[in-house]
Amino acid sequence: MTFDQETLHKLMILYLLKRVNLSLSNADLWTFFEEKGYTNYFTFQEQLQSLVEANLTVSEMIRNTEYYELTKQGDEALHYFMNDIPDGVKTDLDEYITAKKFKIRTEAGITADYNRTADFDYLAHLKIREGKTTLMDLNLSVPTEEQAKQLSKHLEEHAEEIYQHIMKLLI
Repeated sequence: MTFDQETLHKLMILYLLKRVNLSLSNADLWTFFEEKGYTNYFTFQEQLQSLVEANLTVSEMIRNTEYYELTKQGDEALHYFMNDIPDGVKTDLDEYITAKKFKIRTEAGITADYNRTADFDYLAHLKIREGKTTLMDLNLSVPTEEQAKQLSKHLEEHAEEIYQHIMKLLI
């Protein structure tokens, strides 16, 4: 089956999300399309939003970064049309994933966000995931925004050590 460019690009986004098996930021998805010259930024954003509206992907905003994840319906659609993605395009996608895998896994697997609470404190939400499995999901209340930022920064820099230390203390 031959697809128009828009449909092919949507399948490519689904393919990236499937192969990485975790949430990807808008920037990580766009970087591939930009590097390979497949489309322009505005068309890409429209295609990405179309996938969300069709419930083929879901998005989550974490500290001003939009993350996308494949839904069950998106996985089914990709499965149905997987063989229609040209081999050269799959090769480009696979090479991108291989080259960026560590960076993508680190960024997507560690999320830290914070919000101001009704009590005028800050709630830091710290999460460590491996693939789609949540290893740690921790909410900490702190009195200042600076402390919330510091918690977020430290988790991003020392996630493995923090997780190991917590597990050692609790087990």
